[in-house]
Amino acid sequence: MNVVSRRAFLMGLAATPIALSAGCAAVQSNPGQSNPAQPSPVGASSRPLPIPPLATATVDAAGARHFTLSAGTGSTEILAGKSTATWGFNGSMLGPTIRARRGDAIAFTIDNGLPEATTVHWHGMHVPARFDGGPHQTIEPGARWEPAWTVNQPGATLWYHPHPHGSTEKHVYRGLAGLFLVDDDVTDAVNLPKTYGVDDIPLIIQDKRFTPDGALDESDPTDIGLLGDTIVTNGIAGAHLPVRTERVRLRILNGSSGRMYNLGFSDDREFHLVASDGGLLAAPVPLTRVRLSPGERAEIVVAMDGSNALLRAHAFEDDAGLDRGDAASFGVRDSFGILELRPGANPDPSAALPATLATIARLDPESAATQRSFELQWFMINGAQMDMNRIDFSPGVDTTEVWTVRNIDDWPHNFHVHDVQFQIVDIDGSPPPAELAGWKDTVYTPPGVRFRLALRFTEYTDPTVPYMYHCHLLLHEDQGMMGQFLVLEPGQQPAPMAMTMPTNHGGHGG
Repeated sequence: MNVVSRRAFLMGLAATPIALSAGCAAVQSNPGQSNPAQPSPVGASSRPLPIPPLATATVDAAGARHFTLSAGTGSTEILAGKSTATWGFNGSMLGPTIRARRGDAIAFTIDNGLPEATTVHWHGMHVPARFDGGPHQTIEPGARWEPAWTVNQPGATLWYHPHPHGSTEKHVYRGLAGLFLVDDDVTDAVNLPKTYGVDDIPLIIQDKRFTPDGALDESDPTDIGLLGDTIVTNGIAGAHLPVRTERVRLRILNGSSGRMYNLGFSDDREFHLVASDGGLLAAPVPLTRVRLSPGERAEIVVAMDGSNALLRAHAFEDDAGLDRGDAASFGVRDSFGILELRPGANPDPSAALPATLATIARLDPESAATQRSFELQWFMINGAQMDMNRIDFSPGVDTTEVWTVRNIDDWPHNFHVHDVQFQIVDIDGSPPPAELAGWKDTVYTPPGVRFRLALRFTEYTDPTVPYMYHCHLLLHEDQGMMGQFLVLEPGQQPAPMAMTMPTNHGGHGG
């Protein structure tokens, strides 16, 4: 298929009054400018990395664990000495880390104290569609939402964030995000660093831009969205991590709107990848670089040798598969410090890494009930933009499908699916590398590369409420690069007018 360049497409919009023109008119590219948003390095006067608190829960007579979240406005010292207006859950920015075990019955009371409607989506979670928190589960200002389900998936590092259609990027950029950790018997038994905030460290990486007075700058998005020139980790710029143990585990989330990261240490020391989006890998994978596009997670274990170790975002050696004439405007040539790890004297001993981590049952692509294809281009999937009143397809429960995903654009895109974790069957016909061989819910899709994904839909069905699939570069999602599907019982049909979903206007919503 012919691939039309980004610049040609944007020029064509000026002459063709199609539906995309309003969204694209604000998107400016600077192909001749080198590193237009080059982030500043971590400075020597950095502050200790904040550790998001673990969310507290009450337990009812039936054993269900009840959490509360409140979305609201506040002020945060992201830049040292400056106050920035931000949004957060249970605080001024980001949110507490929610922690639950496989088999737990959990429930949430979520209040919206913002001046506009929002949602709370559980990214990576296997959850009933009516509690997924996508664009159909809107929480109006002053309203309350009360989702509840039983956790039924392997231990993993997941996250939660808003998903209102058309304004997801703005809500996440202003600070609404948090981690959701799932534990199980396997994660309990495996000998990895696991003391939260000590040798098991949450690390939410984002990029921001600021006006001279310290306000968040939301103007002039690039082709991938709000590309920032300041790196923010766990809500502050210029952070360092005091390390008290011989090894430390970093649970890393790329929480940026559009920036991709090629992470490694400045001295190129080896680390081990132990988990991806959906949980533990089969065995630790030795690496010097790990790539994360927006929404992806990686758990790495790094050994300290007594000297400081600077985690860096390195330039992508292959320009992330993008055309060299455009790569600079996407930030993939930027290189900058993320977090300095500072070991203390006489560190506490850490166990050696285990040789094996988890058993991953492979989905059989030959047993797939259905094959589907998805082409990513121009804020569209398969030539269509998101329509809240359109169901794109309906998998059957307890079936496996194989989805072929290909980015036919010259822009960067990735691909995220709600409710399920998938396995990459092959990439352009070759088996995935070890770092991509575990469970995933989001994957970067370079231009022209074909991914085959195996997915299995289990447990939850709903003829009315859909799940989403979309590009997780949030500007692209907001501009309509998203579709939706129902999971149905055998013989079940979608309900008429399936998309006329109730909105939570006040009081209790479910």
